[in-house]
Amino acid sequence: MNPWDLGSPLYRKLVISAMALIGVGILLSVIGASASIQWLIWAAIAVIATGLLTHLAGLLVRFRDARARQAAANPRSTPQAKRR
Repeated sequence: MNPWDLGSPLYRKLVISAMALIGVGILLSVIGASASIQWLIWAAIAVIATGLLTHLAGLLVRFRDARARQAAANPRSTPQAKRR
């Protein structure tokens, strides 16, 4: 199984949003660079950075979901079970 099939709806929304933001940022940077519009280039960098942060949030959600799935599949390997 790939991460997309196992991912939660939140993970999928974050990944799609991140790709869209990064794509818009790249498009804005190309337009800003070709037209020599400095403020648009800086805005594009901010949009790309937001997309990267959104992507990192998606990775954190994916790791959280994987940990919960692993704990549900093997309840004896959880830290709470080891303490008992």
